[in-house]
Amino acid sequence: MRVLIAEDEFELAKGLKFLLEKNKFSVDAVHDGARALECFGSGDYDVVVLDIMMPKVNGLEVLKTIRKTGSKIPILMLTAKGEVEDRVEGLEAGADDYLPKPFATREFIARVKALSRRNTAYADLVLEFGNVQLDCNRYELRCGQEAERLNNKEFQLMELFMRHPHFVFSTRHLMDRIWGQDSDADINVVWTYVGFIRKRLKHMGAGVEIRTARGAGYSLEEIRC
Repeated sequence: MRVLIAEDEFELAKGLKFLLEKNKFSVDAVHDGARALECFGSGDYDVVVLDIMMPKVNGLEVLKTIRKTGSKIPILMLTAKGEVEDRVEGLEAGADDYLPKPFATREFIARVKALSRRNTAYADLVLEFGNVQLDCNRYELRCGQEAERLNNKEFQLMELFMRHPHFVFSTRHLMDRIWGQDSDADINVVWTYVGFIRKRLKHMGAGVEIRTARGAGYSLEEIRC
């Protein structure tokens, strides 16, 4: 699952990004409303977290612009303002939830998780393809009696493949979605983590594989006998 955070307090944004990544989310963090709209327009997110007081374009205007596109993506608003009027304005503009600062980190994580579950594309907590299951609560890949717990990036990659079997994802798309558009990592990291997952699938005797479409990318396919 992928989250966009727009928060002008750099340390807070960094901290929230770290917390979400520990909970198996892929996160892009930006620090003004204009950049938030740019990322939203070019990205594929499952939840958006918006601070209200931001430079260039404030959070409420970002929210309204997103809703004008017809997008129903879950949006959580953050603000230092706790007055009822501010909450009402955000909710009436199309926000799904509202969290005034300061807030407990556990509550923030719980709310983001709850919003991500509202997205019907993520209704199933155990994904199945072929003879393989991915438990999204335990971050565990299973095949028959074999089970392996995946690390953060492995899980995010496998979840994406399991939700879209047969779809060919380019290396660039996987890099942007899993590591983030502003990541300093080399793009070869995608190949490395695909290799990790392939080894796990082979070790488990899985009937599926991540196949390379030469010049196009990777897709999850069933192994034909």
